[in-house]
Amino acid sequence: MIRRLGRLLAALALTAATTVAGVTLTAGAAQADGCYTWGRTLSQGASGEDVRQLQIRVAGYPGYGAVLGLDGAFGPATRSAVIRFQQAYGLPADGIAGPQTFNRLYALQDDDCTPANFSYPELNKCNSDWSGGAVSASTARFNALVSMWKLQAMRHALGDVSISISSSFRSYACNSAVGGASNSRHLYGDGVDLVGSPSFCRLAQQARYHGFGQILGPGYPDHNDHTHVAAVGGWSAPNCGI
Repeated sequence: MIRRLGRLLAALALTAATTVAGVTLTAGAAQADGCYTWGRTLSQGASGEDVRQLQIRVAGYPGYGAVLGLDGAFGPATRSAVIRFQQAYGLPADGIAGPQTFNRLYALQDDDCTPANFSYPELNKCNSDWSGGAVSASTARFNALVSMWKLQAMRHALGDVSISISSSFRSYACNSAVGGASNSRHLYGDGVDLVGSPSFCRLAQQARYHGFGQILGPGYPDHNDHTHVAAVGGWSAPNCGI
């Protein structure tokens, strides 16, 4: 917590910007963060890896029923997601990712690029190396990272309440041991089972706004004791009106 507070104060000091040949450079950005540092202001029409990194972090703000593409192209959907992120944190909501937006992201993420309130061990209680699933270990780990950023957005929308995870990535062996479906999204690293408080229905209902293509909850077979979210697969939580 102390380390994160120090980084937040350092990031908030980086508000000056310089424009050179039409590109806005964030002053002092190289010292801003231990995970990823943006070096220019991003707006609609931009493209590149820095846009993709932004998309990962605003993946939880696509709007109701939508999923944000992580293609490195700053189009209307990315602009809308940036606006929703800015609104969520009380920033000027212009859809342009500049120093204030980046500083907020720096304050939210740890040095391994995970959001402040989630971690890799929470999303992998199966093994230590993310291997043995339906995709490569690196892909499963990346998918889990995107899910964490979606959950971070969902957590904030729920009033910064804690969200408890009972299961996420599974290898085929781990999935078989718990009787998981043969095509489970857990095998891909993006499936996450949520338990505890808020209620399962509240979690399922809120998840509709945060980029989850799959939401399964109360009323769906074998999902009365948790809410499941994932990247793709459809929604069904009949007891929750979904």
